[in-house]
Amino acid sequence: MPVEAIADKGQLWTIILGLGLGTYLLRFSFLGLIGNRSLPPVVLRMLRYTPMAVIPGLVAPAAVWPAATGGETDPARLIAVVVTVLVGIRTRNTLWAMVAGAVTLGLGLWALG
Repeated sequence: MPVEAIADKGQLWTIILGLGLGTYLLRFSFLGLIGNRSLPPVVLRMLRYTPMAVIPGLVAPAAVWPAATGGETDPARLIAVVVTVLVGIRTRNTLWAMVAGAVTLGLGLWALG
């Protein structure tokens, strides 16, 4: 809902505070309630994959339908995605994959315009 659609400032602040409280409660449920206990090995093993599960969901829309090109697919971004995935698979390191993708995107935008 766009901010312009909210007529009352009280309604806007109620939404902001409600979202903030919800975010706090979600984090507290994990960190506050079980933060001082050791987690089972199966949970720790699953948590290792969280960055590789979240990052593609955040990046994919920006790579396939980038706002910078009006939603049109762009070869420089697709090449950067492929390089990122290949470096991630090869090195098994999220940081190196992100750096390789960023460098490839920069070079691709420079070379392809």
